[in-house]
Amino acid sequence: MRDLEYVAAVTATTGGGRALWLGGIAVPHRRLVLRWLRRQALRLADGHGRDLPPASPWLRARDVRQITFHGSDAPEGLRAWARDEGRQDEAISALESGCPALLTVVDPAVGLHVTLAGWPVGPDRPLATRAHHSYSPP
Repeated sequence: MRDLEYVAAVTATTGGGRALWLGGIAVPHRRLVLRWLRRQALRLADGHGRDLPPASPWLRARDVRQITFHGSDAPEGLRAWARDEGRQDEAISALESGCPALLTVVDPAVGLHVTLAGWPVGPDRPLATRAHHSYSPP
């Protein structure tokens, strides 16, 4: 069995500063991190105002808990990131270089910040500068 060399997590921070853990996984390859993060971004965006799509069957990975958005800015930011091949390439490059891949979207109506993150783990991994991409409405 291969070592689990990457982890991914989705968190939310409320306008009052309360941090919420929505879910996470540990996987052996950076492409699986990105695949899971993209799925979670689309599930959260598509679940806006509706029930979530069914859970993922691959790797017995758990999907994140749903949160309520109060506007369409954050769901649209999640969809845009998940569907943008250039941004996906940037995320893979960050993971390949030992950096975290991060995306934060904001629901400005209530100050909710949702962060999707993936990073390499292990004692031989260098600490590197973070690659961080944010989306906020104009």
